[in-house]
Amino acid sequence: MTNTPHNQQESDLPAGLAKPAQLALAAAGHWRLEQLAGVSEAQIRQLHGIGPKALDQLRRALSARGLAFAADEARET
Repeated sequence: MTNTPHNQQESDLPAGLAKPAQLALAAAGHWRLEQLAGVSEAQIRQLHGIGPKALDQLRRALSARGLAFAADEARET
């Protein structure tokens, strides 16, 4: 038996994502790229542990799967 939480075993976040970013996403309930497609980049940017490099890695990983962050509501007006 391992000490790895079930959600971490199923994560498909970028392998090189820094630990603080991984922890911030997990704390917000995001383990999979598909989940990130449902939230805006601005929301993810607000998480403590998410910096410019992590955002770039997430954008690239989403794009590689044909996904993207949800549109920011402020930009839609």
